[in-house]
Amino acid sequence: MLSFPDYHKKRILVVNSTQSQKFAIKNDNLVVKDEEDKIILQDTCFRILSVWIIGNCSITSVLLKKSKKHGFPIFHLTTNFRPIGIWNAPTEGNFLLRYKQYHYKGKEVAKRIVVNKIANQLRLLKDIRKKTNVETEAIENLENYLLKIKTLNDNWKEILGIEGIASKVFFNAYFWNMNWKGRQPRSKTNEINVLMDIGYTFVFYWIENMLNLYGFDVYKGVYHQNFYQRKSLVCDLMEPFRCIIDKQIRKAWNLGQIKSEDFNIIRTKYQLKPEKNKQYIQWLMQAILEHKSDIFYYCRDYYRAFIREKSAEEFPYFDIKKQ
Repeated sequence: MLSFPDYHKKRILVVNSTQSQKFAIKNDNLVVKDEEDKIILQDTCFRILSVWIIGNCSITSVLLKKSKKHGFPIFHLTTNFRPIGIWNAPTEGNFLLRYKQYHYKGKEVAKRIVVNKIANQLRLLKDIRKKTNVETEAIENLENYLLKIKTLNDNWKEILGIEGIASKVFFNAYFWNMNWKGRQPRSKTNEINVLMDIGYTFVFYWIENMLNLYGFDVYKGVYHQNFYQRKSLVCDLMEPFRCIIDKQIRKAWNLGQIKSEDFNIIRTKYQLKPEKNKQYIQWLMQAILEHKSDIFYYCRDYYRAFIREKSAEEFPYFDIKKQ
């Protein structure tokens, strides 16, 4: 298994490929070249945790082999951050872990994940210095939801219902002054929804990368229902970390980093202009990097708790307040 010192030294390479670029391997180094064969990025394969490519590119078979050898996945996305494909390098031989995944039936771990998520949303609201009546009322409501969910039994629908209501209350209070029209990931009715999708996508792939290191079947979760091609476990474990993106978006808005002219509106849907990708990716990724160690320890401790069949109270808990 990957130790923290090794993990801490590894990097996630994000390549914003606005033009056709070429990826190659030279002496165990990943090399990225532009159309004129000029090297624009180079790093050793031993230090790569994963590679995220945004836009068009050319990848050699040698790079794919090195990806398997060194255990780093390659995520390929469009300029609008929709997944094109994933070349993965999971630890697939952990049959005992997968056996326990498919025989786990309880909802206590799911409840802990949801409690963790709501608690972090509550923390973000409490950290607002000058609170309006909207924010104060939302804090009171979230506190009540936390108390209620802790008293529930293993009723999946009730847990899901409280999580949905709590998230709606949180979003309406936390983003009320940012042209907020509700969480609409598919219709993308404003800039905030677009940036949420981008930020959540980065958190999703980071969590997936970590889970693959331990050999989890990422399609078998404990909270989200199992659907064809849905990576339910990744959806589960990213829930407590969504607050990282929410906090960074509000911070960027207050600093004037989010500008309406940086977005196109195509058939009522907002899209970030390709030439602005690098600028926005930089501050979104910075927020995730600040919690790099938290994500590592959370996934590691989740694996240890799950494989040892510990009680839900012994599963990891991410507290954004500690940062």
